[in-house]
Amino acid sequence: MDIHWRDTMRPARFFMLDARASIGIFIFLVHFSLWTIVVAILFMALFWMLEQRGLSYNAAMRRFRSWLCGDVRPAVSSKARSRFADFGDLTAID
Repeated sequence: MDIHWRDTMRPARFFMLDARASIGIFIFLVHFSLWTIVVAILFMALFWMLEQRGLSYNAAMRRFRSWLCGDVRPAVSSKARSRFADFGDLTAID
């Protein structure tokens, strides 16, 4: 197997899935119960389904964010926009 510096961008894999799918397995190993194994299996199935549709984890999170916030995003964030300032009546300086 030829290992090269360009391989550092490849996502980490856990068997056939993205390594982030192992979060559910870790939770199951820490807390043995029926609901945690179900959550782990559903978590892995979600990642498998995303990969079958051609989405990486990052691309899926971007798509979820655009679905949640909407398609229209302003060019300037709400924090960077200037606000109206009322300096009071400047003509009545004593």
